[in-house]
Amino acid sequence: MERDIVRIRGGRKEVIRDSITDEFLLTLYLDNKEFVSLSCTPEKLEELSVGFLYSTGLIHSLDDIEHITVNAKDMVSGVILKNKHIRDDMVFKKVYSSGCGQGLLYYPDSDDIPRNTVTGDFRLQAENISELMKSFERKSSAYKKTGGVHCAALSDANHIVAFCEDIGRHNAIDKIIGEALFRNLNMAESVVMTSGRISSDLVFKVLKMGAPIVVSRGAPTSLAIRLAEQGHVTLVGFARGTRMNVYTAPERIV
Repeated sequence: MERDIVRIRGGRKEVIRDSITDEFLLTLYLDNKEFVSLSCTPEKLEELSVGFLYSTGLIHSLDDIEHITVNAKDMVSGVILKNKHIRDDMVFKKVYSSGCGQGLLYYPDSDDIPRNTVTGDFRLQAENISELMKSFERKSSAYKKTGGVHCAALSDANHIVAFCEDIGRHNAIDKIIGEALFRNLNMAESVVMTSGRISSDLVFKVLKMGAPIVVSRGAPTSLAIRLAEQGHVTLVGFARGTRMNVYTAPERIV
């Protein structure tokens, strides 16, 4: 949206037209029962719904979904699962997120995300990371316009193959997960890129994806580093220009 604001510079006031980041509340219904409300940017809502269910462990692929409908006007998403009892059979933990808005994260108590280990021979040259980050920053049109969103992307060794923006870091990651599922992208041979810090809740999602490398302009937290070490995920922080810090599993960066 746009609105008039008063901008003050050096004690001088002027009225200008400014672009504001859109924020809406998406209500997700699971098997016709209200499950969760997500504060988000109103784009790629189908991808957000599917990505959220995947990262919480409620689904493992699109084959677990019988039907999905999204009403963008009313900001309502409805998902019908093939296994009608899956939600009742799972005990969920609520974790206060470190992300924007201090929202709640849900994940199954029986889920073995912390014990997942990423395997495979995927490698990436440091020079490629620098080039990918340049492409990543060029795609951040909403951030350049409003300064009010986070960005996330999925890339192979050379190109960005999925890109999303949202007011929340976790939503942005869930959107690229959903897009990867719809487009049948290989998450196990991909790089997750994010504009924000690398926190433990983000690493949980990456472990669920099976992605081997995470890259950010920001810093990782101590718990994110510990979880990445356990899961053999490569964390790359402060990726700016030709500089970067590799915190875990450095052998993947060649």
